[in-house]
Amino acid sequence: MITGILKHAMMITSFVLIMMLLIEYINVHTRGSWQRVLQKTRLGQYVLGAVLGVMPGCLGAFTIVSLYSHRTVSFGALVATMIATSGDEAFVMLSMFPLQALGLSVLLFMVAIAAGWMADRLFPKQEQFLLNEDHDLELHHEDLCECFSARRILPQLIKISFPRALLIILFGGLLFALLTGVLGSDNWDWKRITFLLGLSFSLFVILTVPDHFLEQHLWGHVVKKHLLRIFLWTTGALFAIHYLDNWLDIGSLIQENLYIVLIIAVLVGIIPESGPHLVFVTLFSQGTIPFAILMANSIVQDGHGTLPLLAVSRRAFIWLKVINMALGLALGLVGLYIFS
Repeated sequence: MITGILKHAMMITSFVLIMMLLIEYINVHTRGSWQRVLQKTRLGQYVLGAVLGVMPGCLGAFTIVSLYSHRTVSFGALVATMIATSGDEAFVMLSMFPLQALGLSVLLFMVAIAAGWMADRLFPKQEQFLLNEDHDLELHHEDLCECFSARRILPQLIKISFPRALLIILFGGLLFALLTGVLGSDNWDWKRITFLLGLSFSLFVILTVPDHFLEQHLWGHVVKKHLLRIFLWTTGALFAIHYLDNWLDIGSLIQENLYIVLIIAVLVGIIPESGPHLVFVTLFSQGTIPFAILMANSIVQDGHGTLPLLAVSRRAFIWLKVINMALGLALGLVGLYIFS
C-alpha cells in the first residue's frame, strides 16, 4: 500500500514538474508579446487574465499582479485571472483526470470573463485600491534568452553545473523508471506515451538551455520552490484519504453533508497557498465529491498567486476574495441543486 501511494505521488509530481518546465520554456520564448495585444481594451484584459489564469501554475497570476500594480490592467482583469487559476493544482488535475480538468478550465475561463466585467462595474473607482502604493513591484521579469544554441551544448556539458547534473540524473532516472515499468501503468496507453514524450522533451531542454535559464527558471523556480512541496502535499493527501477511508465511510459521510463540505471547500479556498486544495482534487478523482464542490474550490482558490497581491494592496486582496467566495459558493450551490 505504501509503495503504491509513493509511486502514485511520484507520477503526479513528475508530471507537474514536466508541465512547469514546459510553461517556463514557452513563456521565455514568447516574451509575452501576445499579452500586449490583449491589454488594449477592457474585454481584452479580461481575456488576457482568463488565459493567464487557466495556464497551470503561478506564472500567469504573478504576471497579472505585476501588471495590476503598475495600473496596466483593471481590477476586473485581476479578478478574472484569480477565478480562472487553480495554481499548481491544475497540474495535478491534468495528471489525475485530464478530460475533466480541461472541462473545468473551459468553465472557469467563461466564468472568469463574466466575473471580470462584473467586478469593474461594481468598483468603478478602483483607484482607491492602489492609493499610497509606489508601484515598483516587478514579478517574474524575464531576461532575453537564446534557449537553444547548438554550439553551446558541448561546452556546457563539459563544464557542467551542479543543477544541470542533478536535473539530468533526476529526469534520466524517471525516464528509466518509466521504460522499465517501475512507474506508470503496465500497458503503453496514451498516458504513459504522453509521459514518455514529456520526459524526453524535458531532458532535451535541460541539455540545451543556457546556464542562466536553467538555474534561474528550472532550478530556482520549479525545483527548489515547488518540487518537494508538491510531492509532500500529494503524498500526505493520498495517505490521509487512504487511512480515513479505512476508519470512516468517507463516501457516505460526505454524501450526507454535501452542503457543509461545499462551505469547507470555499473557506479552504481563502488560503493563498497551493497544497491544502489537493484534498478536494484527490476526493474528486476517487468519485467521493461531486464536480460542483471541486469547481467551487477552484473558483475561490488561487494557489499562491495572490501572495504578491498582499504586498501590492491588501484592500484589493480582501475584495478579490469576497467576490471569489460569493461566486464560488453561488455556483457550487447551483451545481449541487441541479445534479443532486
